[in-house]
Amino acid sequence: MMAALSTALAPILAGLDASILLYFVCINAAYLTLVACSTWELVIHILSIRGESRARVLGSAVTPSISILAPAYNEEATIAESVTALLALHYANLELVVVNDGSPDRTLDVLKQRFALVPIHSIVWRRIDTRAVRGLYRSRTHPNLLVVDKENGGKADALNAGLNLATGDLVCVIDADTIVDADALQRLARPFLSHHDVLAAGGTIRIANGSAISAGRVTDACAPRNFVAGVQVVEYFRAFIFGRLGWNRLGGNLIISGAFGLFRRDAMIAVGGYTHDTVGEDMELVLKLRRQAYEAGRKHRILFVPDAVAWTECPESLRVLGRQRDRWHRGLTDVLWRHRTMFLNPRYGVVGLWCYPYFVFVELLAPVLELLGWVGLTLGMAAGLLDASFAALFFLLAYGIGAVLSAYSLLLEEWSFNRFTRFGDRVRLLLYLVLESFGYRQLTVVWRLRGIWKFLRGRTDWGRMERRGFAAAAAPVSATHHATSASATSAPAPSAHAGSGRAPATHPAFTRVPSPHSAAALPVTPGVVSTSDSHPGRPPAAA
Repeated sequence: MMAALSTALAPILAGLDASILLYFVCINAAYLTLVACSTWELVIHILSIRGESRARVLGSAVTPSISILAPAYNEEATIAESVTALLALHYANLELVVVNDGSPDRTLDVLKQRFALVPIHSIVWRRIDTRAVRGLYRSRTHPNLLVVDKENGGKADALNAGLNLATGDLVCVIDADTIVDADALQRLARPFLSHHDVLAAGGTIRIANGSAISAGRVTDACAPRNFVAGVQVVEYFRAFIFGRLGWNRLGGNLIISGAFGLFRRDAMIAVGGYTHDTVGEDMELVLKLRRQAYEAGRKHRILFVPDAVAWTECPESLRVLGRQRDRWHRGLTDVLWRHRTMFLNPRYGVVGLWCYPYFVFVELLAPVLELLGWVGLTLGMAAGLLDASFAALFFLLAYGIGAVLSAYSLLLEEWSFNRFTRFGDRVRLLLYLVLESFGYRQLTVVWRLRGIWKFLRGRTDWGRMERRGFAAAAAPVSATHHATSASATSAPAPSAHAGSGRAPATHPAFTRVPSPHSAAALPVTPGVVSTSDSHPGRPPAAA
């Protein structure tokens, strides 16, 4: 009977194994292409910035103004420290818009007390529909700090509310658990000065776990001693150094991290801001920007800037990490499905013909195909149809080349930016790199498969993301999923709404809210009159 079963399964398993083997050959060829492109791009980038003074960005007559959007939800324990740290960012023309998204805790009260907030009045043009704005507040001590108090609507809704109020040429979005290098905004703004067609730019995200942090800055980068955190350092190197940098060279970047990205404000408004009903709003925004530009026939760039660095706290438990990766893959699946008409569509250039298919076959379907590979391998060996040499070849393709690519990414990172200066840290990272393939990678396959399954079942919740917080010397971070950060300098505040083109308060596109004049002359009564900006059909943000 076993012989008959083996005979029946032989052609099926042979075809499956050949297909999986071909898939791994193709994706590793794609990886090698990205490695070559990322190496070339990194060399060009380093040569282009060598000897360049960042004063060129600050002192240029065309230096763009920046508005930082910082949604906050239940951040009473951390919001003051986050804002204080970001107040020290080095950028001349900076505005901070903190959006309190209906926090039931004392987030707003803490901001009022710490930054001497006073209520202001204005009429705001609601270019993008959001939940009702309840009040606006300006800081007496930092005039470029604007705080928005609104009904709860979720992260995307809070960002859109901030976008309605932002006045900067560029909009920077920063997560709550992000520590930004003091000069990172200057570096991230550089491409907008060099190229008029840049729509967005994203920076490098590094893992801060285990590093020394003081006054809201990473002062000494150290490799985490926690294995779960340490292996994520390797993943982040691989994703940013050879992934996004490689797509820079090919002109097909599709992701700007929600933890640290810079966008043209007019472009964001033109595509309607962030989408509410997805957990992948960051990638979805980039695809909307790409789609609109291609359909309008406009040349455009979306770039990754490797030397603009921000730091984040990553999960240190497998349980929390699993929820995060599940959500990430749900978001990826959702976004790729929403924009499926771009797939292999020459109308969308390199994105439609190369980048989008890569994300479908290499990022989205990788866990499915990897699972099929292991099933086929196991059944083939059990039926006596495969020998050990084929199994070894499969393992080499699946994990060996991945380890080499990770090592090369680590080498590029240290050669170019040299953040981890201790020999022990480098040894620890190499150890994480080797151990990643034994157990951890298999878990990520399970988590990503779970994300696909939840997407098919219509699950759109974020899930609770627990954070331990940075070292005591650092500005603490949030224990919830709902991002918050804020930033400003003591430079004069740009007007919250340039020009005084006022509209009647009864117009459905406007809401009467604080007017951004000098804080010293502001009235102290909130008195907000809103028009049709509550949405009873939209669920509140997940807890």
